[in-house]
Amino acid sequence: MNDAQRLANDLNTLAKSPQFSYVKARAHARKDDRIDWPATKACNAEFNPEVDGYESFVLLDGSRCEWAPGQYRFVARPRLSG
Repeated sequence: MNDAQRLANDLNTLAKSPQFSYVKARAHARKDDRIDWPATKACNAEFNPEVDGYESFVLLDGSRCEWAPGQYRFVARPRLSG
């Protein structure tokens, strides 16, 4: 989950910018080689930026970096069990 926390910290720093958008979040994440892109794509299959705000990112260790809308920040979540 350390990878998800690092990505969340990076994105939260960027999110403080008034021009921050989901496009910029995704562009930053694309530079991160710890992202599991097939799992991220599956996780965001129903993603709608007008409703959801920001995408979630799944990391290679199974942890996730998710947007917490009520907190207006990204948070790290452990691997889903099951």
